[in-house]
Amino acid sequence: MSSSKSPTLLEDVRRVMRLKHYSLHTERSYCEWIKQFVKFHHLNERAGLFENCEAKIEDFLSYLATERKVASSTQNQAMNALVFLYKHVLDTPLTKRIEASRHVPVVVSLEEIKQVLPRVEGVAGGEAVVR
Repeated sequence: MSSSKSPTLLEDVRRVMRLKHYSLHTERSYCEWIKQFVKFHHLNERAGLFENCEAKIEDFLSYLATERKVASSTQNQAMNALVFLYKHVLDTPLTKRIEASRHVPVVVSLEEIKQVLPRVEGVAGGEAVVR
């Protein structure tokens, strides 16, 4: 009598990625994002992945942008890993298009802009001078 253990989620991800000839670098990266996603949502069972999946993905991507302040390219990589997970591993196509949030970093505050703009002199296309 053999005790066959069912494969883990990450083992399934690796198997599918290898069948589809993804690079080892991409495999490692996607697996890391999937681990972080599972940890972020405290998911202990595969069944938890299927409940409100789009909202879970959006919450995770929002967290990456607002709390961890990752670059948009990093956020896109995480999103691609999760879309791959749902579409190719869990065979659960997402019903709506998931997009990485457009987190724009604040370099100059609105108050600072209000102080600088009245002092700008010059012409469009030419050199502006702040007095």
